[in-house]
Amino acid sequence: MRLIAELAASPQWRAPLAVSLGAVPGALARYYLSLLCGQWFGIGFPMGTLLANLSGAFLMGFFVTFTLDRLVIAPDLRLLIAVGFLGSYTTFSTYALDASNLLRSGQSGLALLYGLGSAGLGLLCLESGRLVARWL
Repeated sequence: MRLIAELAASPQWRAPLAVSLGAVPGALARYYLSLLCGQWFGIGFPMGTLLANLSGAFLMGFFVTFTLDRLVIAPDLRLLIAVGFLGSYTTFSTYALDASNLLRSGQSGLALLYGLGSAGLGLLCLESGRLVARWL
């Protein structure tokens, strides 16, 4: 416990510690949501992943807007929730936030390229990884 307190007091360790402390509950929340959805809806469609992605995107939009516009919170707490918890719960929420930030900054072409490129190239990379694994 003393080591954690010392790390939390160190500026160079505060951010990674905050992200780590949020990541474990976020990953567990996604895992248990998927299990629950599998029991409720079956496993023929990835309902748990869909719900995690959609709820995570909603929560990311709400949290970032609320904490930037209306509520001042510590940067470490923002990292714990947005990057750690929500980033681990679903990376889709971060993907959606990045695309939204590009749109809001007037870079609609880059937002479109990022959005379609992430989805398309992500699928291509996943399938490439599968092919390489089978080849080995």
